[in-house]
Amino acid sequence: MLTLLLLRHAKSSWDTPGLDDFERPLSDRGLHAAPVMGRFIAGHDLNPQLALCSSSVRTQATLDLVMQELGSPRPAVRYEDQLYLAPATTLLAEIKRTPARWKRVMLVGHNPGMHDLAVMLAGSGDRELLDALAVKYPTAALAVLKFDVSGWAAIARAAGHLAQYVTPGRLSKA
Repeated sequence: MLTLLLLRHAKSSWDTPGLDDFERPLSDRGLHAAPVMGRFIAGHDLNPQLALCSSSVRTQATLDLVMQELGSPRPAVRYEDQLYLAPATTLLAEIKRTPARWKRVMLVGHNPGMHDLAVMLAGSGDRELLDALAVKYPTAALAVLKFDVSGWAAIARAAGHLAQYVTPGRLSKA
């Protein structure tokens, strides 16, 4: 069984006019939300073995704050330029290249690619979660998908079981 965590970066700041999109930092809301998601991951025994992360400032900052909540052992991390604003097909190709020794992988990226990928892969799961996932994928949203395959190269459209779909907003209401 393989587990894929799809984490959209936390809310970024638009406070600096003219700042390149790639360089945007997290907003105060994002600085609060990322650790909340890290605590959720740690509290549900979902710590990844490998994190694949877009190389943008906001995705790296999100991952850093999440990792501070995970404890040990920390996941191996790969920052990938091609994940920046990547479409679902690029994200899926990157996941499929992941060696099978990594059983639990987290991808930290951007919309619309993250949302499209989550919807593309989620073939089963709780109807409420699937419906919520279909509607939107807000900042710091996390989808946890399980695949009953031996290696990442074998994952396919609608083959994933949506085990969790959470957002900082949904967690604060719980």
